[in-house]
Amino acid sequence: MITRPVTPHDAPRISTLLQALVAAGKRRSPADETFVLERYIDDPARIACTLAEDDAGTILGFQSLTLAAEENPYGTPAGWGIIGTHVAPGAGRGGVGSRLFEVTQAVGLEVGLQDIEAVIGARNVEGQAYYEKMGFITHRLEGDAIAKRYRYGR
Repeated sequence: MITRPVTPHDAPRISTLLQALVAAGKRRSPADETFVLERYIDDPARIACTLAEDDAGTILGFQSLTLAAEENPYGTPAGWGIIGTHVAPGAGRGGVGSRLFEVTQAVGLEVGLQDIEAVIGARNVEGQAYYEKMGFITHRLEGDAIAKRYRYGR
C-alpha cells in the first residue's frame, strides 16, 4: 500500500470512490468532483488529505484533516482538527484506515494540534469502531451523529 498527498488530478477517482460509498449506503453527502475539490483538495482550512493506493494505482481510501474554524458544519471547537475517513467498498479491514491515520496523526502532531474530532453517523457502527480502534473516545452527541475526540499525549 502506498500513501501520498492527494492532488487535483485525483478528484475524478476520489469522486468515483465516494459514489461507490453512496451506492453501498455508507455515505449521504455529495460525491461529485466539484465537492471533492472544494471539500478535500482546495479547502483553505486543509491541513492534509492523504490517499492510499495499491501497487496497481487503485484507490483504497483517503483521509482528510482540516482545521476547525469558529463556524463549521460539525460544531467542532475552533482550533481542533476535523478528520474524515473514506475507505473503498471491499477494502475495509485491510489496514487502509490504520495506515492513513498513521500519516494524519503525524501531520497533526507536526502542526501542533491538541485534538482531532470525527463526527460519525450514529448508525455507522463500522465507522464508530474504526475511530475507537484509533484511540478516539466519544465526547458528545450531535443529533443523529456521535462526535469522537482524539487527544494527543493521552
